[in-house]
Amino acid sequence: MHSTFAMKELGSINYFLGISVTTSSQGYFLSQHKYATEILAKAGMTDCKSYSSPMALKQNDPSTDIPFSNHSLYRSIVSALQYLTITHPDISFAVNYACQFMHLPLVSHFAHVKRLLRYLKGTLNLGLYFSPGPLILQANSDSDWAGNSYDRRSTTDYCVFLGSNLISWSAKKQPTVACSSTEAEYRALAQTAAELS
Repeated sequence: MHSTFAMKELGSINYFLGISVTTSSQGYFLSQHKYATEILAKAGMTDCKSYSSPMALKQNDPSTDIPFSNHSLYRSIVSALQYLTITHPDISFAVNYACQFMHLPLVSHFAHVKRLLRYLKGTLNLGLYFSPGPLILQANSDSDWAGNSYDRRSTTDYCVFLGSNLISWSAKKQPTVACSSTEAEYRALAQTAAELS
């Protein structure tokens, strides 16, 4: 390789594309602490109080809401949060919800993003841990039937583990309205099975 390409031996990885890698004898810990701190600074929420959950169970009625004035700020923060889900699968669902309003965010949508940022403030040190183990593939899936109050579509969530290591996850709105909770669950299973194959 050295004879064909100009290469440098940089040693063990410790930081790459905003992801910090901590190596130990038990495995690797991936986190985006610095990147998450930069998102909080961009939103002007560096000194905010933390929150225990990323989003509220009940959303506001959009008919009583007004458009958010700074669309570019909303899009910038939500786009940055999408990249943060690489090491923060716990915020995938809340970020997916925020992404659905990129074209015309309302004030309540930005309030949702601020709550998500407050949750992030309290979870800056979370990340993904990868350790050696058995090569057994496992998956979990779930859906919330007609959970979206705007269009009554369900959301599919799944996570895939190789041994004890989380290797794939998703929180995505289903493309059509499910007529029953059973139908929504079957669609979630189908998406999970497709990810496994």
